[in-house]
Amino acid sequence: MRTLNLGILAHVDAGKTSLTERLLHAAGVIDEIGSVDDGSTQTDSLALERQRGITIKSAVASFVVDDVTVNLIDTPGHPDFIAEVERVLNVLDGAVLVVSAVEGVQAQTRVLMRTLRRLRIPTLVFVNKVDRGGARYERVVRSITEKLTPASISMGSVLGMGTRDALSVPYGATDAGFTSGLIGLLADHDDAFLTAYVDDEVALPYLRLRAGLAAQTGQALVHPLFFGSAITGAGVDALIAGITELLPAAEGDADGPISGTVFKVERGPAGEKIAYIRMFSGTVRVRDRLRLREDEEGKVTAISVFERGSDLSRDAVAAGQIGRLWGLGDIRIGDAIGVPRTTTSDGRHFSPPTLETIVAPCRPTDRGALHLALTQLAEQDPLINLRQDDLRQETSVSLYGEVQKEVIQATLAEDFGVDVTFRETTTIHIERPVGTGAAAEILHAESNPFLATVGLRVEPAPIDTGVEFRLGVELGSMPFSFIKAVEETVRETLNQGLYGWQVTDCTVTLTHSGYAARQSHSHGVFDKSMSSTAGDFRNLTPLVLMSALTQAGTRVHEPMHRFHLDLPADVFGSVLPVLSRLRAVPQTSVTRGSSYLVEGEIPAASVHGLEQRLPSLTSGEGVLECAFDHYRPVRGTVPTRPRSDHDPLDRREYLLRVVRRVGGRGEGA
Repeated sequence: MRTLNLGILAHVDAGKTSLTERLLHAAGVIDEIGSVDDGSTQTDSLALERQRGITIKSAVASFVVDDVTVNLIDTPGHPDFIAEVERVLNVLDGAVLVVSAVEGVQAQTRVLMRTLRRLRIPTLVFVNKVDRGGARYERVVRSITEKLTPASISMGSVLGMGTRDALSVPYGATDAGFTSGLIGLLADHDDAFLTAYVDDEVALPYLRLRAGLAAQTGQALVHPLFFGSAITGAGVDALIAGITELLPAAEGDADGPISGTVFKVERGPAGEKIAYIRMFSGTVRVRDRLRLREDEEGKVTAISVFERGSDLSRDAVAAGQIGRLWGLGDIRIGDAIGVPRTTTSDGRHFSPPTLETIVAPCRPTDRGALHLALTQLAEQDPLINLRQDDLRQETSVSLYGEVQKEVIQATLAEDFGVDVTFRETTTIHIERPVGTGAAAEILHAESNPFLATVGLRVEPAPIDTGVEFRLGVELGSMPFSFIKAVEETVRETLNQGLYGWQVTDCTVTLTHSGYAARQSHSHGVFDKSMSSTAGDFRNLTPLVLMSALTQAGTRVHEPMHRFHLDLPADVFGSVLPVLSRLRAVPQTSVTRGSSYLVEGEIPAASVHGLEQRLPSLTSGEGVLECAFDHYRPVRGTVPTRPRSDHDPLDRREYLLRVVRRVGGRGEGA
């Protein structure tokens, strides 16, 4: 039987979870359709999800259609939980992007589709809520074509659009307009269809057209549009047929080399780690020992596999399947099991969090329990990026938005029994080098208390390329473990630049290297005071790197969001001064009926303020959509962040903390 791992993605409130329920019901997996409002859906199983009526964690359900097993992954639609979507993208064979026929294409919809297209994930678009008042067929099709993908085609029409009795009518071989449009669409990527398009006398069989559509959809070249209602079920049968016909399902090689990816980690009732894995090749069995990373492995103690609506205990999970593994205590999200997949992606598909806050326990005695709880939450969501400041006894977390902060607070209270408060949410800035700097510390120099030579050059790199570490010395010039120690320390040190913010978009080159060979006394005992260790390189590298970075200089950048504001025309004049005070820059404004549509950019630090002011400014009629767009150099006073490390920018203080003396060899080296 073939397997298809399918993601359901959407902007919040587009009806994604309701569609998941309808698909499971149509496949006979559930007898009764759950309600998001009532908190009775199959995939929103967390108490918080049921209370709030939103998806917070991705969830897996399975059903069978004909000879295809569909592992359906329901993902969060709220932008505060985009990290959950991030992890799911790496394991999908295809996706259904849900768009509301009433609200149309929204900010998160654009972000998702842009990413799906960039990753070439085959995607169908399902236009939901055709039964709702305000639904408009032509308007939503035009919006999808203009804002999501021009390579799209409607797979049917809708009768009674905007009414409770709305019906989706699939197009077929006798619909001349549909077949003509299909040939034109396919002609962009296939010469045979181009010939038929140019020469009207060339007739192509309808089955050939459908085969061409399936082939190009499977290559993510075109995106078919389906219409319906998750609530009434209209159009869902046509969507299911489209999923099995147009999206690529595969047999999978269960006898091949083991290859899988961990896309989710959760804790069981007893606190045990449970890893969600998508198998691409091979078979993992209970009691197998798996290599997780270079120097770590674990033994599988139990397996469950998603089949026909639920996960069932099994002895093995094979290629194409999604399973849950127990026993791998050191497993982390993103770990490759067995042979890593060859991919051109770095795994980062969306912007990083742009906000952070300090978490403090209400009871000082809970400080240890809070750290443990946050550590476990970070296992499930690495992008919350715990930052421990031991000097101030403070822990900060990264955030996408205020809703995420509320969820973390509720989770800590309900799951861990720890009540917390948050400091004011602040913006996470970044630093980028503005020039080139170089520095070196030489082995046995009087000023160098470590048995190591390290030279580094820091240079600017293209925007959004992150940090690249290069070797300017021969690979065999010293043990690889020492080179690895330098690289790892470089990346760790760049988490705090000259102003305390993470440094990115730079190239760091190791220009000098040297070490003291392993030496022993006459009685054969290793003497680390005479021999280099990885610790020497880990301790010296921050000093060299920050010296080079100081020479290069950095500029602090703030995150900017793209905003789309729909507001009544009569309040446009009163809203503009508020936008100006919030440092928002309107770039386009157009009139649509009695509304004004304003688009522009706004600092991430101002988004929450605008969200709070908008209801009173517009009598509750304003609609704001925001999404991260880019980083912009800070204007005016440069913000700084307190350091949480040993501060290699202050050489004397750093050496006192690391080696407990300013010059010469110390015990800490």
